[in-house]
Amino acid sequence: MSKYLCTVCGYTYDPEVGDPDSGIEPGTDFSAIPDDWVCPTCGATKDDFEEIKD
Repeated sequence: MSKYLCTVCGYTYDPEVGDPDSGIEPGTDFSAIPDDWVCPTCGATKDDFEEIKD
């Protein structure tokens, strides 16, 4: 599973960690996150995230 970077603030969504404070369990792929989820740091939408290529 890929990590995703918020292009607004630099927050990295790591699927191994998830976003428990927002109800996103560890192990949740970015594509499985609801479309209304926002960056927990700055409030940016999923459209403001880019996949981090290794």
